[in-house]
Amino acid sequence: MKKLIALGLLLGAALAAAPLRLATTTSVNDSGLLEAILPGFTRETGVPVQVIAVGTGQALAIAGRGDADAVLVHAPDLEARFLREGKGVAHACIAYNNFVIAGPAADPAGVGAAADALDAMRRIFAAEAAFVSRGDNSGTYHREQALWRAAGLDPAGRPWYLESGSGMGATLTLAAEKRAYTLTDLGTFLFMRDKVDLEGLFDRPDPRMLNQYGYMVVNPERFPGANREAAYALRAYLLRPDVQQQIGAYLKDRFGKSLFNPLYGRCKVEVNP
Repeated sequence: MKKLIALGLLLGAALAAAPLRLATTTSVNDSGLLEAILPGFTRETGVPVQVIAVGTGQALAIAGRGDADAVLVHAPDLEARFLREGKGVAHACIAYNNFVIAGPAADPAGVGAAADALDAMRRIFAAEAAFVSRGDNSGTYHREQALWRAAGLDPAGRPWYLESGSGMGATLTLAAEKRAYTLTDLGTFLFMRDKVDLEGLFDRPDPRMLNQYGYMVVNPERFPGANREAAYALRAYLLRPDVQQQIGAYLKDRFGKSLFNPLYGRCKVEVNP
């Protein structure tokens, strides 16, 4: 009997330590946020977190195959589709910031004087100024494409329109090298600002530039092998008031503004099916 009890305890410990696979966007990873907040979860639960940092579209595709236990992404339309298709459950908005149009200090297209985000895109297009797109099916790429469409423009195939096919950090680096404009999330831009020669040229309130991050548990009924308990535990951890405050305070003292603002599970746009 003692041997059976001991074996049960060992099995329980092994299960508790099974890693949580988190498919997420490069922006929360490149900004350093996950490195700041996830160790606390592991210390409290004993569950290591395996971060799979890719574009939002790829993160959702990975989770949609059952190859992740949870996702943290930033494309509300894609998140809503993921929920409608029954691939995800328990959606919660974790944080938000805004998108920024960054570019060279010389600002040849006059983006800094734009009236709104669409005006900024039109100025870049009219000036045929170099622009680096993520081009990777990420949340940032989807937002960039939505801005072009709303402005009535299509830059595809233009010689000044470049695609990095990479994450946000690499895209910012390429934009700096090319003295080009790019669309970036605020968190990654501020985190990398000392490393890239770019200015935040359009960083003003505009509903089209809202950037919120949503967490979903991969549907355990559809993917029985998913680490359900750990995924729900991380959701609860991220929504805890003290962790939300930690998210809001992340590097705020260094930059004078929050890289991410807590949402306590409340979404600013509809994402439910």
